[in-house]
Amino acid sequence: MTDIRDTIRFLLNDRLVELADVSPVQTLLDFLRIDRNLRGTKEGCAEGDCGACTVLVGRLFEGRLKYESINACIRFVASLDGCHVVTVEALAQPNGPLHPVQQAMVDTHASQCGFCTPGFVMSLYGLWMENPKPSVQQIEKALQGNLCRCTGYSAIIRAAEAISSIGDVGNDPLVVEREKVACELADLRDGRRVEIGDESRRVLLPASLDDFAEVLEANPKATIVAGCTDVGLWVTKFMRDIAPVIHLSHLDELRRVSVDESGITLGAGVSYTEAHPVIVRHFPQLVELWERIGGEQVRNMGTVGGNIANGSPIGDTSPALIALGATVTLRRGGSRRTLPLDAFFIDYGKQDRQPGEFVESIRVPFLGELDRFAVYKISKRFDEDISAVCGAFRLTIYEGRVADALIAFGGMAGTPKRAASVEAALKGAVWSETAIEKAVSAFEQDFMPLTDWRASADYRMLVAKNLLRRFYLETQGTSNVRIDRKVAVAV
Repeated sequence: MTDIRDTIRFLLNDRLVELADVSPVQTLLDFLRIDRNLRGTKEGCAEGDCGACTVLVGRLFEGRLKYESINACIRFVASLDGCHVVTVEALAQPNGPLHPVQQAMVDTHASQCGFCTPGFVMSLYGLWMENPKPSVQQIEKALQGNLCRCTGYSAIIRAAEAISSIGDVGNDPLVVEREKVACELADLRDGRRVEIGDESRRVLLPASLDDFAEVLEANPKATIVAGCTDVGLWVTKFMRDIAPVIHLSHLDELRRVSVDESGITLGAGVSYTEAHPVIVRHFPQLVELWERIGGEQVRNMGTVGGNIANGSPIGDTSPALIALGATVTLRRGGSRRTLPLDAFFIDYGKQDRQPGEFVESIRVPFLGELDRFAVYKISKRFDEDISAVCGAFRLTIYEGRVADALIAFGGMAGTPKRAASVEAALKGAVWSETAIEKAVSAFEQDFMPLTDWRASADYRMLVAKNLLRRFYLETQGTSNVRIDRKVAVAV
């Protein structure tokens, strides 16, 4: 019989928090501001977009304690069991000197109205601990998820560059006390299942992956929460009742990445940040896409498996993974089945997942020597924006002809979808402009895109066609990209 605990336990700055009554929809932001009067963490957008609510969360994984910036506005308190939450109030003692990050912000005049400043401080703190002397590009990447309405970015970047001239990261309390905190967190992770509340307020944290399979079979209508980046908005924007809730972010078994001679296997709970090193090493064509998924806070929270299981037609990872020939393994109890990723998506909001079944892992095969691969994300702004269109192309070119083709799009249908007619038009053809123009005429057979506030149907269709043209020209090694200019394409 599984041992059960009826409290959530985590460290908040320098204190242990133990909660026996936790609402399934209580966000960390509300807990900090309302319950603990820690109001340095601000509410700006309540959707993980502006970064004003940024805090650090330290988690143990395979014995290592790492701190990452996250959005408190969409992170549920119940998901923090066994974690260390650090807020801006912990950086400097009352009447004591400022923390080096704070002092750098003062010295470079990097705060104007001040509302966003605590969020920037926490994002820079997280960067500084991992990389004390970052480049401007690394600073900008770390701050993708923080918005400054006063346009103070240049001064904030100067502040980031100045931190290590003010203090030594080796003397920082979170570095000095890393081993001590890691031991405290290890003690909190007692291997027990957590169950809190009655059916209308039910919160469950399985003890293990096998326990999760058992819990979900018993609660097939439960909301599964991995990174909170989407479910958080169900609550903050749509006021949805999500109970009962099963949280997964603490399950190390779902956070593993393995590589063999034929491909990569990602546990469904692997975050974008955790997947990044192995993805960019083996698929450099995915670097730009991966680094444009949300902001740093979203990438630290969001999971590859969650993005797939959610089935959004504008999810960033699915078109690329479909084009790579990825497969998904689903589990129900002790039974597993594997299917091509494109077959997992049935219709808008509907996936090939039975009651009690969950995404356990994703398998991504390596490219062959004759394969050509690229992925393009088109959005209104470059950073931290949702795709209007995302196109992914993988073609096998043998002796000048298209031996095989896998082409997938997001934003063009109710699901991430392959361009089957375009693929068929290309297969067997000489890889040439003539073949491209013939294939372009097949797009209308595959897609009937919608018009919404991100883009019109006509724009989406023309963009998709132009991306195929761009892909062809890039495989020819030319920078003289000629596209249909009836509608501008942001590239």
